[in-house]
Amino acid sequence: MNLVRKHHPDKILGLVMPGEGHPSKELMKYANFVKRIREGVLRNSQLPDLIPGTNIKKPIDW
Repeated sequence: MNLVRKHHPDKILGLVMPGEGHPSKELMKYANFVKRIREGVLRNSQLPDLIPGTNIKKPIDW
């Protein structure tokens, strides 16, 4: 985030994080906003176990 902020100061950077707890203070220095993502939304946003048209499989522990 620091490099993006340094080279593209006009970009809007967001820190999107799952779970509870506090976001990194170091990352927050460069973020324009911080947003939590709910577990169900994160789960529904993942690719399928086998990505269509490829041999690429999602890791089992995801």
